[in-house]
Amino acid sequence: MQVTETLSDGLKRAFAVVVPAADIETRRLSRFSELAKQVNIPGFRPGKVPMPIVRQRFGGAVAAEVMEQSINEATQQLLTERDLRPAMTPKLELVTSEPTAPGPAKDLEFKVELELLPDVPMPDFSTFTLTRHVAKVAAEELDKALADIAERNRALEDLSPEDLAARGENPGAAKGDVLTIDYIGKIDGVAFEGGTATDTDVDVGGSGFIPGFVEQIEGMRPGETKTIDVTFPAEYPTPDLAGKQATFDITAKQLRRPVVPAIDDTLAEKIGFDTLEGLRGTLEGMRQRRLDGLTRMRLKRDLLDLLAERATFAPPEVLVDQEFEQIWKNLEAGRANGSMDEDDKAKSEDQLREDYRTIANRRVRLGLMLGEIGRVNQIVVTPEEVNAAMRAEAARYPGREAQMIEFYRSYPAAIDSLRGPIFEDKVVDYVLDSAQVTDVEVSAEELDRDPDEAKPAEASAATPSGEETATQVEGTPEAAAPDAGGAETTAT
Repeated sequence: MQVTETLSDGLKRAFAVVVPAADIETRRLSRFSELAKQVNIPGFRPGKVPMPIVRQRFGGAVAAEVMEQSINEATQQLLTERDLRPAMTPKLELVTSEPTAPGPAKDLEFKVELELLPDVPMPDFSTFTLTRHVAKVAAEELDKALADIAERNRALEDLSPEDLAARGENPGAAKGDVLTIDYIGKIDGVAFEGGTATDTDVDVGGSGFIPGFVEQIEGMRPGETKTIDVTFPAEYPTPDLAGKQATFDITAKQLRRPVVPAIDDTLAEKIGFDTLEGLRGTLEGMRQRRLDGLTRMRLKRDLLDLLAERATFAPPEVLVDQEFEQIWKNLEAGRANGSMDEDDKAKSEDQLREDYRTIANRRVRLGLMLGEIGRVNQIVVTPEEVNAAMRAEAARYPGREAQMIEFYRSYPAAIDSLRGPIFEDKVVDYVLDSAQVTDVEVSAEELDRDPDEAKPAEASAATPSGEETATQVEGTPEAAAPDAGGAETTAT
């Protein structure tokens, strides 16, 4: 094999490769011999097909097969002998065509173009100084959480005649009561979709309905009817109702008051715990894990910032291009569905491209740094770790766990999406073990107030081993009248 280097510019390399005709012919003859023993051709006994017949029948297919095999092996030999680490699969271009019919072999000439992975200097991790912000769950937070649980488990009891009489001239619904009502919402006298409900419990004096709704039912008594006038907020999530004036025909049906249970073992048992102490401990554990997650996120982000500062090498353009294209694709999707960042909306197209090109460059450099730290220090993700992540991910889909596991086993790219974050965390842990990390205790509120707490760690999809990160965005359900804030969502 003859190799001539035709380009050496930064990380870019190009070579002209010639595989001698004699080598090609030797490979062909070997393949023809194998086929002669395997094929069945009418008129010839198995394994006794003459070579000229085999050549005539399979010459084109063997020529193509040998050409592909020769190019692949020659390219791999070139990379190995010259100790080249390509950033991506090399680009190959055939110079001489191979015959598709039987005929003598000739020299196989092709070009190889590639970009190399840069030399990544290893920083001295022991010089890294980092602060780990830690927080403990405050007793007041647990008390409030227990009070919220008690409130959600309240009972409703009818107000006695004595209770109503004690209210004097207006024994109707008062702040703190729960009034059960039916209502029909109308615009221009016509009932609108989603504006009718029966047996709806309304906390008098509470929130959750459009402005003016709850205020106007205060004082109503069971059996009483009333029509109220309201205006939907301009930002109401249902476009057909936003900013519209409406009426609601109200029928009061039942008046009760909430009774919040005592915060004790009985309450704990009601929601599945043996004791109040057990419930409190579970709440504390959940909240502490959340705080520990924030601590880890902040420390990891700070470490990645340090690594990015040390990653001053020039990255392969092909990887930056690939990363930028993915970023730009996401930006275009956000532009199309209206979720584009407000700051980006004010920028010109050229400014956006410049900004995101810079981000792509940083991500690739950081990704290469992480990948090199892992390679040099033999950090690997074990099959057991991947399987554990796969089971954890499948558990997020109750009833479909087996399908999800089969999906991951069928698609290597899906497995890579699990392996990447594990690899990244192991590299981060390796570096942190050598760095100087000082713990500083802060309040949970301060940890929560961190302006960048929601910023994902900037791992790169461009690392040599294919590590990548993803951010999941959940939609918000649209509301139905007369609730002002839409469907209520909760998060743990």
